[in-house]
Amino acid sequence: MSTSMLKMYISFVGMGLLIFAIGLILLSRYKLTGWFAGIVATIAYISLLLGSIIIVYIVLSGPTG
Repeated sequence: MSTSMLKMYISFVGMGLLIFAIGLILLSRYKLTGWFAGIVATIAYISLLLGSIIIVYIVLSGPTG
């Protein structure tokens, strides 16, 4: 597998984490209450942070040849 393809798959994981975070944040704010909403929101913000780090890494690592 080439480096370009590997970076593409890693970026898909990052985008998936961002979409997952959006869904969990909306779920925790509008559908859940109490401590369970806090746990879901914490998981959402961790996945948001991790997805953002992955995307920033992919963008700043530059083009591959």
